[in-house]
Parts: sequence; C-alpha cells; structure tokens
Amino acid sequence: MNDTKLENKLEKRDIKPTAMRLLVLQFLTEQIKAVSLSDIENSLYYADRSTLFRTLKTFEKNKLIHSIEDGSGQVKYAICLEECDCSAQDLHYHFHCTKCTNTFCLTSLSVPAIDIPKGFVMQQANMVIKGVCANCNQ
Repeated sequence: MNDTKLENKLEKRDIKPTAMRLLVLQFLTEQIKAVSLSDIENSLYYADRSTLFRTLKTFEKNKLIHSIEDGSGQVKYAICLEECDCSAQDLHYHFHCTKCTNTFCLTSLSVPAIDIPKGFVMQQANMVIKGVCANCNQ
C-alpha cells in the first residue's frame, strides 16, 4: 500500500499521519494474522516499545485496529474492516492455532447478539476458537 493510501486511511479515522504511524500501519496491513506488540517491535527494531504501544492504543481508540486476547498471554492486534466502527454488530470470531500460535480474524463469522441484563453495557466480546490452522494441518 502506498503512503498516500496509508495517510488517507489514518486521516479517515482522525489520526494524524506521522512517520511511525505510517510504518506501523504498513506493517499491520501486510499481515494475514493478528500480531502482538513484540511481533511489531521485532520487525520495526528501530522503534522503541513505548512509541509502538502508544501508536497501537491510538489506532485502537480511533477504531482502525482491534485487540484480541486469545489466551496466549499476549494481546494481539489486527486491522479493522473499512466499514467497521467497532460496535456490537462488527464483533467477529477469532481462531487461535494451538500449533503455530497464530491468531486469525474470522470476519465472516459474526458474534451472535447477546441479551445482557438491563443496566449492563457491553464494551467488548472475545470469541476465540482454538484448534489447528490450515497451514499446520497439512
């Protein structure tokens, strides 16, 4: 993805495009799986951890990415779909491979509506399926 498209993607979510934000967004858009802060840090070795963490939190706050707690002990991040506004109808399942430890978004599988008690406000739902991914299952 070229810099202009990346800048537009950031500006669409009211995020000021900086060099580091563009690098992190470029890295995230190239992934087919969710990635952890450590994954990003290892790939962008010249960036410091705190800057990367702040960048991810800005992206998450502005609904450019979403976080996944897959039970691995590390929060992972993935790009949201263009039309996503991180509301209840945008929630989807995730698949965590127990062999390679990769986590994938299953955006075609929506989380069913959940009838929570009156007065409760749902902010996030974490639906993780665990098993062996297609690559490891060959």
